[in-house]
Amino acid sequence: MDIKQILNTAVGGYSLSKILSALVTLLVCLIAVRLIMKVVTRLLSRMQKVNERLQKVIHTSIKVLLYVLTVIITAEALGINTSSLTALLSVLTLGITLAAEDILGNVAGGLVILSSHPFALGDFIEAGGTSGTVREIGLNHTKLETANGQMILMPNKDLSSSKIINYTVLGRRRIVRTVTASYDAPTETVMTACMEAVEATANILPDPAPAVHLTDYGASSIEYTIYCWCTVENYWPAYHSINEKLRDTFAKHNVEMTYDHLNVHILDK
Repeated sequence: MDIKQILNTAVGGYSLSKILSALVTLLVCLIAVRLIMKVVTRLLSRMQKVNERLQKVIHTSIKVLLYVLTVIITAEALGINTSSLTALLSVLTLGITLAAEDILGNVAGGLVILSSHPFALGDFIEAGGTSGTVREIGLNHTKLETANGQMILMPNKDLSSSKIINYTVLGRRRIVRTVTASYDAPTETVMTACMEAVEATANILPDPAPAVHLTDYGASSIEYTIYCWCTVENYWPAYHSINEKLRDTFAKHNVEMTYDHLNVHILDK
């Protein structure tokens, strides 16, 4: 029996030549996958701005894709019609995509957050009407610890598509406090009382300098707004301290804190 006859020998319904061809194709594909993954690993290691977790996701995704292509190419070399296999994979992919739409949306949002770095662990942020300290950044959810001690899991899909305010990134946070005073109180006296409340509060930063401005004329009072800065960790203690000091300084300067009221005058006829 010559070599040609040996190669044409059927084994399990396939000729020996096709089996050898498929094995060679498989070997070449595996070598190619290994080389490509080395290049991908090297490129990802140079991308310092890409989060380590994101690098692992990209690495695994590319590896799975290459192995799927290897299976299809090897099947074609063996003489298997891969059109049905490709169609089946397409249907499965579509089904998985529809079934896991929210999960995939959250994962995509997580990848956006991990790659763009809008915040980091420990940052105090506000997004989607929720504010808190970032405790964990995952591919599916981000954990926020609120000021009242609650742990909230924010879906990354909603988080990445909403406006994110990062109060920590600048290293300081502005306190804005609005108070009202009577029309009878001189403007300079009210501003002095407000500044004394700020000066009596600990951990207020000198730069930018604190300021007080007359901001509105109400129906029964004048509105003043206090602006000052403090470090992020001292925000709430300083905010509450200013509230407490304002009552004392207003009383010291005989400034009346007004409230909405209606004066009724009765005239005798």
